[in-house]
Amino acid sequence: MDAWLDSLDSDPIVQFERWFADASASVRAPEAIALATATPEGVPSVRMVLLKGHGPDGYVFFTNHESRKGAELAANPRAALVAYWQPLDRQVRIEGDVERLDAEASFAYFASRPHGARLAAWSSPQSRPVTDRAELERRYAESESRFPGDEVPLPPFWGGYRVVPVAIELWQGRDNRFHDRARYERDGDGWRRHRLGP
Repeated sequence: MDAWLDSLDSDPIVQFERWFADASASVRAPEAIALATATPEGVPSVRMVLLKGHGPDGYVFFTNHESRKGAELAANPRAALVAYWQPLDRQVRIEGDVERLDAEASFAYFASRPHGARLAAWSSPQSRPVTDRAELERRYAESESRFPGDEVPLPPFWGGYRVVPVAIELWQGRDNRFHDRARYERDGDGWRRHRLGP
C-alpha cells in the first residue's frame, strides 16, 4: 500500500493535466518550462521556453528552427523538459523524442501571437551574434516596413516542436528533503510506474 503513489493517475498525461490545472490557479506563468537539448556528441544546453500545448500527443513549444536549440534538435531529436511550480512544491520531468509540427499547425499558433511578436520572429537571428542593439532595432524596422499591415506570414525558419514522452517523472516536495517521486515509462500503449527514492 502506497497512499501517495496510489493517489496518482495510472496515466501520467492525465496526472500532468491535473497538476497543470492546480498550477494555473496559483502560479504565475505555469507554462514556463526548462527545455534541455544536446548535440550528437552529448554536449547539453538548457533554456526556458513557454509550453504552448499539452495532451496525449505530447508537449508543444515554438522557436526559430535556426536557433541553437533548433540546430541541436535537427541533429539529435530528443529533449527533456522540466516544469517547476514552487508554490506547490512540485516539478514534472519529461523525456522524449521530438518531432517538428507542420506549417499549418505552426501558422495557427503564429497567427495568434501579438503583431509585434510576429515581427520580432522575422527580425531576430536567434542564437547568432549581432553587432549591437541598434542592429536588432534596424532589423525590426525593416520587418515593419516589409509587413506594414496586420498580416505577417509565418517565417520559413520558425515553427513548433512536439516532445513525445517516453518517460515522465512527478515530484512532490516533502519535509526534510524526503520527497515523493514517481517515474512513468512507456510500456507499449500504456505506462509502467514505480516510486523513486528522493
